[in-house]
Amino acid sequence: MYAIVCTGGKQYRVREGDTITVEKLEGEAGAPVCFDEVLLLSDAQGTLVGAPRVVGAAVHGVVEGHGKAKKIIVFTYKPKKNVRKKKGHRQPFTRVTIERIARPSV
Repeated sequence: MYAIVCTGGKQYRVREGDTITVEKLEGEAGAPVCFDEVLLLSDAQGTLVGAPRVVGAAVHGVVEGHGKAKKIIVFTYKPKKNVRKKKGHRQPFTRVTIERIARPSV
């Protein structure tokens, strides 16, 4: 059984037991999290495709922790003008372990 969920403007294909890295979510480590924006759900009973979401489906998980990604360097300059700007950015993320995928009751 797997599902495709949307969070933070990105889509993730998840199964029970998977650990995914998503955009930063609220909540401390160990807190439950529920993704209710399920776009597709597939299991032995068949495949449900949402238009745009599967109503009643949910993916439940637990927050494992928070962190920051590797630093990226943003360097801009204008030639012959002595203009140089150097910036760095580390994107915050949340690591989530998927516990169960709830199929909607029909």
